Amino acid sequence: MRRVLGILAVLFLSFASIATAQAGVSVKVDIAAQRMQVATTDGEVYNWAISSGRKGFRSPNGVYRPTRLEKSWYSRKYGGAMPYAVFFRGGYAIHGTNAVGALGRPASHGCIRLHTANAAKFFALVKKHGAGQTRIALNGAADDGLSQFAKASSGAKSKLASSKLAKAKASERAAIAQNRKAPSWNAAREQIFLRPALPVDAFGYQPYYPNQRWR
Repeated sequence: MRRVLGILAVLFLSFASIATAQAGVSVKVDIAAQRMQVATTDGEVYNWAISSGRKGFRSPNGVYRPTRLEKSWYSRKYGGAMPYAVFFRGGYAIHGTNAVGALGRPASHGCIRLHTANAAKFFALVKKHGAGQTRIALNGAADDGLSQFAKASSGAKSKLASSKLAKAKASERAAIAQNRKAPSWNAAREQIFLRPALPVDAFGYQPYYPNQRWR
C-alpha cells in the first residue's frame, strides 16, 4: 500500500511540474509589421503596436528570456524614461513610452516601445508567470525608407564632391599650361637686346660716359 501511495505521489508531482513548465508567456515581436503579440497559457491574448529601433539602432532579432524587471527606469545614455521595463538583452528592454504618436513605426534606440498602459499589463504578466516561463522572440526587419533616402542623398553629395574636385583639377592644369606659355625672363631679355639702338642724332639722345664728369 505504501508503495502504491509512493507511486501516486511521484505521478502527481510529475504532472504538477509539467503543468508548471507549460505555464508562461509567449511574446512574438514582428518588427516588419511593428506589432507585438502576447499570449499566455491561461488564455490571455494581446496584440499591440510598437516602435522598434530606428535606422542606426536596430532591435536585435533572436529568442530571449527576461533578465530583469524595472517598474521605474530612466536611461542615462539616451535621456528618456522607460516605465515598466522588461530587459531581455543587456540594455535592450520592452518598456512604456510617452511618444505614443510614433507607435507603429521605428523610433527607438533599439528597445521595443509600448503604450505605457500596455507595458504595465505586460510587466504584470511577466511577474505573474515568472521570467523563466516567459519567451520573447524578435523577428523581421523594418522597411526603412529613410535608409534609401540617406543612400541617395549620400550618393548625390559624393557626385557633387567629385564634380568640384574635377573642376579644381582642371583649373589647376589650365593655370600650369598658361604659365608654360608665358615668356620667361631670359627670352624677354634677349628680345630687348635684339632691338636696334637709337642713332646719335636722335632727339633726346644723351651719350653716357661713365668715366667723364659733367661740368
